[in-house]
Amino acid sequence: MIKEQDKNNSLYFCCKGCQGVYHLLKSEGLDSFYDKLGNNTLEPAKQKDDDLDRFDMEGFTQKYVRVNSDGFYEISLIIEGIHCSACVWLNEKVLHNQKGIIEATINYSNNKAKVVWEPEEITLSKIIENIRSIGYNAYPYDPKLQEERATKARNDYYSRILVGVFATMNIMWIAIAQYAGYFTGMEQSHKNILNIAEFVLATPTLFYSGWIFFRGAWYGLKNRFINMDLLVSAGATLAYIYSIYAMLSKKGEVYFDSVTMIITFVLVGKYLEILSKKRAVDTLDKIVGSMPTEVMIVKDKQKSLVALENVQVGDIIELKAGEKVAIDGVILSGSAMFDESSLTGESEPILKKEGDEVLSGTICIDTVIRYQATKVANESLLYNITQMLSDAVTKKPKIEQLANLISGYFSIAILSIALLTFFYWLSVESFETALIVAISVIVIACPCALGLATPMATLVGLSKSAKAGVLFKEATIIETMAKANLLALDKTGTITQGNPTVVKFKKIDNFDESLLYRLVESSTHPISQGVKRFLEEQKESFEEPELKDIKSMQAKGLVAKSGQKIIAGGNLALLDDLRIPCEYESENSLFIFVEDKDIKAIFELKDRLKDGVKELIDYLKRRKIDIVMLTGDNEKVAKKIADEAGIKNFYHSLYPQDKANLIDTFHKDGKIVVMAGDGINDSIALAKSDIAIAMGSGADIAIEVSDVVLLDDSPKSLKDAFKISQITFKNVKQNLGFSIIYNLIAVPMAVMGHVNPLIAALSMSLSSLIVVANAMRIKLKD
Repeated sequence: MIKEQDKNNSLYFCCKGCQGVYHLLKSEGLDSFYDKLGNNTLEPAKQKDDDLDRFDMEGFTQKYVRVNSDGFYEISLIIEGIHCSACVWLNEKVLHNQKGIIEATINYSNNKAKVVWEPEEITLSKIIENIRSIGYNAYPYDPKLQEERATKARNDYYSRILVGVFATMNIMWIAIAQYAGYFTGMEQSHKNILNIAEFVLATPTLFYSGWIFFRGAWYGLKNRFINMDLLVSAGATLAYIYSIYAMLSKKGEVYFDSVTMIITFVLVGKYLEILSKKRAVDTLDKIVGSMPTEVMIVKDKQKSLVALENVQVGDIIELKAGEKVAIDGVILSGSAMFDESSLTGESEPILKKEGDEVLSGTICIDTVIRYQATKVANESLLYNITQMLSDAVTKKPKIEQLANLISGYFSIAILSIALLTFFYWLSVESFETALIVAISVIVIACPCALGLATPMATLVGLSKSAKAGVLFKEATIIETMAKANLLALDKTGTITQGNPTVVKFKKIDNFDESLLYRLVESSTHPISQGVKRFLEEQKESFEEPELKDIKSMQAKGLVAKSGQKIIAGGNLALLDDLRIPCEYESENSLFIFVEDKDIKAIFELKDRLKDGVKELIDYLKRRKIDIVMLTGDNEKVAKKIADEAGIKNFYHSLYPQDKANLIDTFHKDGKIVVMAGDGINDSIALAKSDIAIAMGSGADIAIEVSDVVLLDDSPKSLKDAFKISQITFKNVKQNLGFSIIYNLIAVPMAVMGHVNPLIAALSMSLSSLIVVANAMRIKLKD
């Protein structure tokens, strides 16, 4: 309500808008309008919050909201105003208390939240409104807008820091004069002038620069929660109030210099922390923000730009040199070199021609091509990668959950200790001494270092691994993998190249090559494909006999009918099932072709080790991690590959269920098992393992069944996955150890009166920065 005096009348306006309209009408001689209202009173219109309404609009939902496999809605949000792990805890608690919220997890290091909800129970606008009601703000995560918002936040911090630094620098000169006068003698009148000068400088520092902490403390108290903001604001305010008392009463010393330095040091520390966290987030934002928003569609010889979400399977897309593939597809015409380094880490470009698959995230280098979309946007490789990265940073490892639980009670404990410290010192010293010691206890404690220890390290670890082409589905996997003590490796396609070649061919009797070709053509198994390639080298074309009732015999081979004839192809186990005797033995993999129980041909195939397998095995042995090889091949073949790779323990002649049973056995022996396989034949064993790693390049990375995705299916990537998890987890333990030791030493020192508020503020800021700096040291190295 706005009151205005007009001659002898008091005028009341509901808002400045109505006040302005009144004066406009009056200046035009139309103020008689109000006389026509009689005794009616105008009330301000109740405006609908359009800002909140937009979160429920269809266009907004299509752009930012996803529907997961369970039918729930989920979104990634950035929450503004988070200063410490207590803020994270408060927001998560408020969200979880809302009916309809399925999941709400927030990453402290980048303020990014993943929220999953039941759309029939609660709307997104209501979720945002609840976050705003406790003093924070939330908006959808959009990497393309992140830099703009980050710049705005940094500028706000920067202006507040400028005020604090200006006041601190000037107040230090005054403090020097104060201390000099304390020892040499100074008239009270001069001292009073200096006190007033310090008061003038400390006031804007406390209430403008320190407004961030007051706001956080207020909303924390409003929601019955004690956070770091309360510790900072309480310490600075107590020193400020006491200093005013000392200035007015002319008793004791003022501590306005402590006020400015507490606020300024902590604010500068938070600012540097924000800059460091941004460096870690930039790598992930670069990957997530690299998705194109539009593509050029060619239809009926007409070209048009179409939003990515509107592209359908079968649409023809034109791609120019230098453009990034936005949607997976197959080249229709032309050929071009593609840079796949963002996916595989390989710097050498790859030639793609008609019929070849192009993957989203790769870049066309040298010419214009057209390709046909084989997937929609939210099913393409780049989308899956970005989605997985977005989800990974919001999943908290168990060690972080424990740290957050501790830091949730930390501030309460510190305030209690400070209160007891105050009464103790009051009983043995003056009120001034007791207050200053209590303030030092409040200020020096650092829940930030404890809260930052895990999320900062995991964020850096995730970004470093993403650059190396290793994608962890959740941050929790880093912790589990770091503790793993057994790696189970599938043979074909994991240890070996997965492209076995025929090294020996024995024809037992005349056989129909076209019949065999059609049989192996129907299978994607590496052995069948190796035989197929061998036949293609021997003959240019084949007839097309009709095959029916083709059956894949699990880990054994194929059986089919051709007219009245039963044909089969596979290993010795298949022949045993068919009761066909065969005495043939070999150290290589066998493929035996049979027509009506007569052996027609025997193929020996050999697969080569992948580059880097021996280095992987040596690295794991040095880390005391047990290695076992699991394969469906016979003992001789398995032993030969295991010996070449340097693996002592191997299990052969296994069916998929046998591999899964072995994983259960390893668990019973107390092992934490990492399983690496092709993600299809080994799906049961992968599901049973603690960490599932699907080996495979491109679209075959089997994102859905794996915990870790290797964009480049090389053993080096598997080695990097182990290295980054161990290095990151070690860094987490270092950070937690430092933050605990810091508080165990710093708080007792402050309680004993050995630390003043200035040193306390500086120590608090430095402890957080040390944790951040240590996390930034994470890197892949040999």
